[in-house]
Amino acid sequence: MTLTTRLSAFFLAVLAIALAGFSAGLFLFARTHLYREADDRLSAALHALVVATGIEPDGLEWDRRERHLALAADRDQIHWRVCNGEGQFIDGSPHAATSPVFGRCPVPETLGIQPKQVIEQNGRTWWVLQRRLHADPTAATARGRAKSEDSDDLPVPKFPAISLTAAVSLEAADRTLGRLAAVSVGMSIVLWLFAALVGRAVCRRALAPVIEMSAAARTMSAAELDHRLPTPGTRDEVADLSRAFNDLLARLQDSFERQRRFTGDASHQLRTPLTALIGQIEVALRRSRSPDEYERVLKSVEAQAGQLRHIVEMLLFLARADSEARLPNLEAIPLAAWLALHRRTWTEHERASDLQFENHNEPLCVEAQAPLLGQLVNNLLDNAFKYSEPGNPIVVRLQAEPSSVHLIVEDRGRGIAADDVPHVFEPFYRSHDARRRGHTGFGLGLAVASRIAAAFGGTIRVRSEPGKGSQFTVTLRRANPAHEGRLQELATSCPVT
Repeated sequence: MTLTTRLSAFFLAVLAIALAGFSAGLFLFARTHLYREADDRLSAALHALVVATGIEPDGLEWDRRERHLALAADRDQIHWRVCNGEGQFIDGSPHAATSPVFGRCPVPETLGIQPKQVIEQNGRTWWVLQRRLHADPTAATARGRAKSEDSDDLPVPKFPAISLTAAVSLEAADRTLGRLAAVSVGMSIVLWLFAALVGRAVCRRALAPVIEMSAAARTMSAAELDHRLPTPGTRDEVADLSRAFNDLLARLQDSFERQRRFTGDASHQLRTPLTALIGQIEVALRRSRSPDEYERVLKSVEAQAGQLRHIVEMLLFLARADSEARLPNLEAIPLAAWLALHRRTWTEHERASDLQFENHNEPLCVEAQAPLLGQLVNNLLDNAFKYSEPGNPIVVRLQAEPSSVHLIVEDRGRGIAADDVPHVFEPFYRSHDARRRGHTGFGLGLAVASRIAAAFGGTIRVRSEPGKGSQFTVTLRRANPAHEGRLQELATSCPVT
């Protein structure tokens, strides 16, 4: 089932429930209103009958000639009947004497208003209300006395009791409710069908960008990573999805490009020493040579093999660092004491006198691994020596922060051009100036240093100005303060690389 179908089905189900609820609520409201009106008309009709009844000292009278009820407008809906105490018909609406509705309503024998009755007759529903009146000599009306005194007509019969019955038909209300139900159902169906057509079209239009993105994604291949998904200008979630996916494609493309460059550079760097090594061996084997010549060739081969081994080790570390972003089992290393010991490894270097260590008096412990930390520092120092003239100082200093320690290696060499700064930590990257000046190297030292810092959970950044030197800052996470109290113990047992 497509997303358009699911959304349309959900929307139409909710709309159907809403329309059904609205129609049912409207029907119940109309039914209550119409039935209340019918009940009010029934009570008013019975009250009119009571008012029309003459109350005399010697009994109750009902004169057909004088009692003309204003119920003609409702003759089809309201029927009424007047009977004496014995149930004999006295007066009523047309056909009241023979109406089956009244035939099923016996004359009440108790005084007062009787409970309302509901009668089904010929498919019509009637509400019937009855009341029985008895003569009350103390409650004679002036109207009744005036009639008995002034009237020259024949005497009006008096009754000791009168039974009044009023009936109202619910046919009009039921007919109105039926029409309302039919109109509500019809309108609901029409609205539902209209919403189904319009809603599905709207869903298709709203999801059209998703369909386009899906089609574009299916046509992409690994050789077409520069392609991007179409981005609608709707500024909604679909546009956000397209931009997010395109950003992902851009990162993947950048990763593939770096991987491609890395592979190409690695192949070139490996091919060069291998070609030189094989060439020297082939030259040596072309004819018999003296032991001195073989020794010279073997030494050259040994140097090329060492260079090749160094490249392979760097490549293996970079590959491992890609899969293991963070090294486990880091140990607390007192950095100032460790640097003092590590300095001894550079005493035999031709520029050892240029190396200056500015140790921090405060005990500073960082989370690292001593061998890799030594490799990181060595790569930074080797880079500083390579790109600065002899006699210029190489300064190593520490700066403390509440949660981190900065290891700074600063030289006063040629510096790095602004265009080259963003690329110095990329594998095999060598600036144009370095290539022009013929500096040896493979462009792996700073890349390895950056990966080691990241493996320690730290960072490395560079600040450089051409002609004034460069400053590399390694930020490492500070170890637990409890470890820093054991500086002396750790310093004596700290390994030196």
